This record gives sequence, C-alpha cells and structure tokens, in this order.
Amino acid sequence: MEAARVGQALREARMSLGLSLEDMSQRLRINMRYMAALEEGRPEDLPGTAYGAGFVRSYAEAMGLDAPDLVRRFREAAGAPQQGRELIFPEPVPDRGVPTGLLILLGALLAGGGYFAWYQWSGAGLRTVDAVPDLPPRLEETARQAGQPPLPRPQVPPGGGGVAPAPSAPPLAAAPPVSVPPLAVAPVAPPPQGAPAVPSGAPPAEPPAAPAPPAPIGAPAGAPAGPAAGAETRATPAPNAVVLRAEQECWVQIRDPRSGRILLSRLLQPGETFEVPPEPPGLLLNTGRIEALAIQVGGVASAATQGLTGVRRDVALDAERLRAAPPGQLPFR
Repeated sequence: MEAARVGQALREARMSLGLSLEDMSQRLRINMRYMAALEEGRPEDLPGTAYGAGFVRSYAEAMGLDAPDLVRRFREAAGAPQQGRELIFPEPVPDRGVPTGLLILLGALLAGGGYFAWYQWSGAGLRTVDAVPDLPPRLEETARQAGQPPLPRPQVPPGGGGVAPAPSAPPLAAAPPVSVPPLAVAPVAPPPQGAPAVPSGAPPAEPPAAPAPPAPIGAPAGAPAGPAAGAETRATPAPNAVVLRAEQECWVQIRDPRSGRILLSRLLQPGETFEVPPEPPGLLLNTGRIEALAIQVGGVASAATQGLTGVRRDVALDAERLRAAPPGQLPFR
C-alpha cells in the first residue's frame, strides 16, 4: 500500500537521525497519535486528507526528503480527488411578464383613442351656432354722429354653412321727450340780528372745543423737592456687596465649588459691571486678566488686585476678606 510506503520512508529517516516519535511530535507540534498513524500507513485515522497531506509535508521537510513527491503519493493512496467538484450555480428564472414595449404601445393607443374621442365630442366646426343679427340702423347712425367708427357686422359664411340667419329686429320707435319739473328749493331763513353772516358754500362752523382740564395742584409748601423727571437715581450699594468692574476687556467666570454650578462665564467689556450674588456663599472667581478687573466691596475698590497681572484662579469672593486684604494679596480658596 502506497500510504504505508510513505510512512515507512518517514520512519526510516527519523530513525537514521536517532530521534524518537515523541521528539518529532514535540518538534513538529503534531499529536503523537497522528504521527504513529502516518508512519504505520493508516490515513483513515487522520483528521482528514488535507490535514494528513500537511502532516506529510511538514514531516518530509523536517527530515530533508522530497516533500512534494511524498505528498502526491500520500494523496493518491488516500484517494483524494485530483480535480475539484463541479459547482452548479442557480440561474435566474426568466421573466414571463408582459414586455415593456407592448405596454408602451398599448398606452400610446389608449392615449390616441382618447384624444380622437374628445375631438369628435367637442366638435370640429360642425356644430350649429346661432347667427348674430345686424345692428339696428338707428344705433349705427348714433355711433357715427358721436365720432365712433361703425360697429362691424357679423360675417356669415357663403352658403350659410348649415346655419340659418336670424331675422333682423324692426327699428325702435323714437321715444317722446320727457319733461322734468323744476326742483323745489326751500326758503332760507335770514340769520339772526347781530350774528356774523356765513358766506355761501362755506363749511359749517365746528362746535366749540371742550374746556381744558384744570392744571394739577402743586405740591404743598415745605415738601422736599423730588428728583427731576427722567433723572436716574443710583442706589447706594450694600456694605458687603461685591461688584466686579471691567477696566479693560477681560474674561471672568464665577462658580459655586460645592455644587459645581457656573453662575457667570463670559467676556466683560470696558466699563461693564457685575454684582456678585450674596447666595450661595463661598463663590470663586477665575479671570484671564486680573489687571483689567476691579473688585469693589460696598462701592470701594479692594486693594487686593493692585500690581497683579495675568491669570488668577479660585479667588474667594468674600466681602470681609477682600476688604481687609493688603495690596496685591488676593484671598484664595
């Protein structure tokens, strides 16, 4: 059997090198049970022909033998097919529906038949229409005297075309003149003595205007004079009110460290102010330009920002600490 001869060649090569079957199994990392089946010519005990061919190739290359020849002999002995199986792919079923060209032709025929039926129903000049009668001569004469051109007469096709002209209406008799009685004019009473005369055609006099309301009573004597109308009043800041005033453009952020909530985060413009809310206590200030920001406590600028520049973080907005801080010593968290 050819598989046994291939296994014998592999076993003789191994024994000539003085290696045991266990050594070759560890060296090639192949199960020793498969190595024994390979050397004894039992391909049916191998996991498959493809795996067995791979074992033979690795074994032959490790022993320095002709690996392609041994693999070919092993495949022939194991009965491996030389050619691949013929695969049969499904073919699409031909469409047996109505051809598209026939549908287009039927649509064109239906459209043509519909147009022909509409044309016959609407008529092609074969319908009988009443002829317009001639205008009475008196109307034509009146229009000619007024300077208007004579109105056109309706054209009747020769032969009538199956249309019978309507008989002309008889001329209208002249209507007798109608006398209009003169309008009666009511007599106008003369104006009372001493009243100014109203010229004819003048509009009627307007009623007298209502009297103006009395002026408001002034404030009692000795009352303190209030601020002028429209004048702005500025409230005096609270003693512990902390106000941020931007001397230059600067970015500021005010946050609550306990809850992490951001109360203010924006760019203040020069002259813009922001009053720090008293609640919650312990608010912190972050700014990108401390030199552009003035911190006022009770309307008085704090000396804590004097001489400082650049970025400052976690500045404590505590009124007492800001008021008592020495120049250039900001209170921090």
